[in-house]
Amino acid sequence: MIYLLDVNALIALGFLEHEFHGRISSWVSRQIPKGDTILATTPITELGFVRVLSQIRDYNINVKDAVALLARLKKSKRPPFVFIPDNLDIERLPRWVKTGKQTTDGHLARLAKSNKAVLTTFDKNISGSFVLE
Repeated sequence: MIYLLDVNALIALGFLEHEFHGRISSWVSRQIPKGDTILATTPITELGFVRVLSQIRDYNINVKDAVALLARLKKSKRPPFVFIPDNLDIERLPRWVKTGKQTTDGHLARLAKSNKAVLTTFDKNISGSFVLE
């Protein structure tokens, strides 16, 4: 199964100090023995990872360090990472997208589905996603 991590899930996995790091690390550890789990990123999620980590002053991470941290995370083989290119336009967002705050989630959900993946998130309000509990 391919799990497309949304920005928050990707940050939680890659940044030890994130409040949900333990939750996603435990989930990943449970997936490894299955042997069929693949984690995925996209341009949107990778940019979000770098943007968020480099903007929060308490983290004291610059853009270069955030890019390097993401690169190390993606080199992990347990489970492996894949990159999903994004060639979808925004003209066909899912019907459940009603507000501006839902547009990125809707786009990522559609991108995941079109690549036989599932959007993986902590957000319980994204239709069709896998929620990390």
